[in-house]
Amino acid sequence: MSTNSKKILFLFLILIASISFGICKGSADIPLARLFLQANRQILYLRSARILLAILAGAGLSVCGTTLQAILRNPLAEPYLLGTSSGAGLGAVLAIILGISGIYLPFAAFAGALLSMVIVYNLAKDNKKVPVQSLILSGVIVAIALSGIIVFLISISADEALHGMMWWLLGSLQVYQLNLLFIVGGIVLFGVISIAVLSQDLNAISLGEEEAVHLGIDIEKIKKILFVITALMTGAIVSVSGMIGFVGLIIPHMMRSIVGPNHKVLLPAACLGGAAFLVLCDTISRTIFVPVEIPIGVITSLVGAPIFMVLLKRRQKIR
Repeated sequence: MSTNSKKILFLFLILIASISFGICKGSADIPLARLFLQANRQILYLRSARILLAILAGAGLSVCGTTLQAILRNPLAEPYLLGTSSGAGLGAVLAIILGISGIYLPFAAFAGALLSMVIVYNLAKDNKKVPVQSLILSGVIVAIALSGIIVFLISISADEALHGMMWWLLGSLQVYQLNLLFIVGGIVLFGVISIAVLSQDLNAISLGEEEAVHLGIDIEKIKKILFVITALMTGAIVSVSGMIGFVGLIIPHMMRSIVGPNHKVLLPAACLGGAAFLVLCDTISRTIFVPVEIPIGVITSLVGAPIFMVLLKRRQKIR
């Protein structure tokens, strides 16, 4: 077994351990041996649904972050850089204000994400090409504009609606519709497999566009495909979990330092690492101040920021 295969196996075992820990820990701790008793079936169902969403969100955001860092050749690229999350946030906030949140909120958020994706793409497009810098700038501009609208809507909303908005914008892994979770899971699975198929192209593009052209890769076509896939994945995830920061930024850097830059290995490592990270963060959010639940986005930021600082200082020392 190769070194990287051992590292992938180790990450898989960490994910299994984090799942077991997340299922057993909560406002009411349940020993693993008594987990499947009839009395604990409802708790098992609720926690399993949350953990499944955490796995989907963590894996999906991490893969999107890894992909965008490669095609944009920007170490600070992450799933929310291109404005998708702000579009989803605006859709969700409008749904809450209009009183149609419930089951319609995820659909409103996803529609907002798709709309922002279309706006960013058309702003960045230049004669059928999508320059990297234009894409980043367009994403930033659209994100700022939509965020400003969100803040305005929040400032004029009622107190009850305000609480719901802030909770959603800071991230939540509560599952209200299991069928919706399966739809999001299908989108994320399709996206991860599609990106994995293009891992060799990602390796070439991350080295530079000139090198990729010499290898016969249609850069513009690949960038468009990956942009659409990552935007759809991000929109789907944000529509059910809100905006969970740092996962798509920090996990790719962590996994790259562990398994290296080869995307054939990096993508599965990001999947497993992101899933385990978000499951653990969700468990912390549910248990650190029982019975109060801390928004998951707060936990990922508090945990992720110090880790990113350590990785940054370590890279500076290596240089």
